[in-house]
Amino acid sequence: MKTLALIALTLAVTATSASAYDDSWRQDRIDSREARQAARIREGRASGELTRSEAHRLWAEQQRIHQIERWAKRDGFVSREEARRIEQAQDQASRHIRQEKHDGQTTWWAR
Repeated sequence: MKTLALIALTLAVTATSASAYDDSWRQDRIDSREARQAARIREGRASGELTRSEAHRLWAEQQRIHQIERWAKRDGFVSREEARRIEQAQDQASRHIRQEKHDGQTTWWAR
């Protein structure tokens, strides 16, 4: 009986460790994309490819994604479904950044 309890405990600890690792990997991926998108916005603003209003809209979108992420983390764990929703929002934000950077509008110093 003790052996069975020990095996059950070992499996529970292993499953918890694996899910924590899985969550950590997802979180690192989300944070990495967030940083890359922020850098793209800064670079677009510095190069003049993004106007001030375009950059403000893109930053607001990044803030909304960050809010979704905070809500997902409120229980201490980002589930696969929550990560999928965050990544979909990041995909859409990435498309918006590209569209705004290539729409032909530039700031006065980049003309």
